[in-house]
Amino acid sequence: MTVFLVIIVLALLAVTGWQISKIFQLSKRHDADTSQVANDKDNKLHGILMLAFVIFLYVITIFCFWEYGRFYLPESASEHGGEYDTLMFISIALIMFVQIITQGLLHYFAYKYKGKKTQKALFYADNDKLEFIWTIIPVIVLAGLIIYGLFTWSDIMNINEDEDPMIVELYAYQFDWRARYSGEDNTLGKANVRFIEGVNQLGVDESDSYGEDDKIVTELHLPVGKPVLFKFRSQDVLHSAYFPFFRAQMNVVPGMITQFGFTPTITSEEMRESEYMVDKVKSVNEERNERNKELLANGEPTLDSYEFDYFLLCNKICGQAHYNMQMKIIVESEEDFNAWLEEQPTFGSTMEDQNSDSEDSEATESEEVPSEQENGTEEPQESDAVAVVDNEQN
Repeated sequence: MTVFLVIIVLALLAVTGWQISKIFQLSKRHDADTSQVANDKDNKLHGILMLAFVIFLYVITIFCFWEYGRFYLPESASEHGGEYDTLMFISIALIMFVQIITQGLLHYFAYKYKGKKTQKALFYADNDKLEFIWTIIPVIVLAGLIIYGLFTWSDIMNINEDEDPMIVELYAYQFDWRARYSGEDNTLGKANVRFIEGVNQLGVDESDSYGEDDKIVTELHLPVGKPVLFKFRSQDVLHSAYFPFFRAQMNVVPGMITQFGFTPTITSEEMRESEYMVDKVKSVNEERNERNKELLANGEPTLDSYEFDYFLLCNKICGQAHYNMQMKIIVESEEDFNAWLEEQPTFGSTMEDQNSDSEDSEATESEEVPSEQENGTEEPQESDAVAVVDNEQN
């Protein structure tokens, strides 16, 4: 009903505007120019508007860079991130340079060469020199940018196996992540979704000896300064592993294994103490405190204080709870990482515990069944004896 009323109101407003425009037409002087052809006055007005618009556009652009530049991510927390940021800023600088020149010239010429009755346009059939300039310059610039980008991409994607990177699998499913460390042998055991059963949530092959020392966790820990090679698997739909602070992203595709690697360079604690993050945390908590006043007044639960942590996110819309698909990442010293990893149970020990629990439960059930059968056989015998005694008494 509300939508219907809104439509009626909008229709009435449109009719009102149309009627007002007719009134303006009737109120014009009898000697007013009613021709639909633009005259010198119209051309001058639109020329000024074109010039004013490009000035307004540049003012807004400068304001946005100045005001919202603080929303840029801080310095990269990975070794390759500096190259990535350099490539991005070079691309932005070239785009802005070309945009400012071409857009400025377009609007300036629209103003300078606005139509006049005494002015005749000069017609060019072609101009080889101009065509050469506006063709060869973009070719050179784009070729340089593409070649530089390819070299940068190769440096990022080609993992140096001689550095002996730590192998970690990241497993995606709606709507969470699991990480599997390759253990002391630094080799992941085989896995397949067909093996998923019970506590074996990642489908690791129990018959593969390489998988016995694998460690499956819900929180990703990384040693600073240590190269890490990630292997990505998806259980259900297309996901995307996104590490914004490490400038890394890779699609996680069902039925295949993708990979990406980087070397963390800044620990979680160091990032928390950086000037950028201190200001950000302060700003977020100030907003939360203001919001908490409203929540308290309404008798609702308040928001917790914000503390920065690295997170692994999903950057593909993978379902209704996509927004909640994230995993905490802790970058720490190698000593702290080794101590944490030592506390995590291996896949082999987890499966042994499950199998022993299954055996215990089966043994308990097998003990209970015979006792019930014995009780069942004794009851009829007892009732027969009672029946015999009753007959003798009769």
